[in-house]
Amino acid sequence: MKDLLKRFRFFLVMLMILIGVMLVDHPKEIKALGIMASSLKEMLLVIPPVFILLGLLDVWVPKETMVRHMGEGSGLKGVVLAVLLGSAAAGPLYGAFPVAGVFLKKGVSLSNILIFLGAWSTTKIPMFLFEWTSLGGRFALTRLVVDIPGIIIIAWLICKLVPEAEQARVYQKAEKL
Repeated sequence: MKDLLKRFRFFLVMLMILIGVMLVDHPKEIKALGIMASSLKEMLLVIPPVFILLGLLDVWVPKETMVRHMGEGSGLKGVVLAVLLGSAAAGPLYGAFPVAGVFLKKGVSLSNILIFLGAWSTTKIPMFLFEWTSLGGRFALTRLVVDIPGIIIIAWLICKLVPEAEQARVYQKAEKL
């Protein structure tokens, strides 16, 4: 029971706050419930397809292939592939974390996973096309030229600053997924 309460403590605290809002200001409670329903609907539309694709990736792509193309010795090829996969992805950032977990299980280097996450969050192709049409090609290209090296530098710095033992622990936790 204690483990269950500990696991769902955030949910329970938010539920208590929602009940408190309901008692104090009913219209705000209705608005909060609407936002919650909208967020839940969005998650239910995004998460199942992500998990289906992850299951297929887990079964169809051998670990050796992932290590060869995106592992520690992959070099520039791994970086380019991480940027392309992250940029081509669709959906909100929370969809990228399960993908990163499968990448960890498959032996992808931590730096390439960080680059993938950075690309997913900042260099999506639809966002680039929107910027190109709304803000102009010069702005869109400038942002891309600044973002990609920035993502790579940040990933490299994190990998240098995080101790090897901690990185190994991340891979061990991923194996349990």
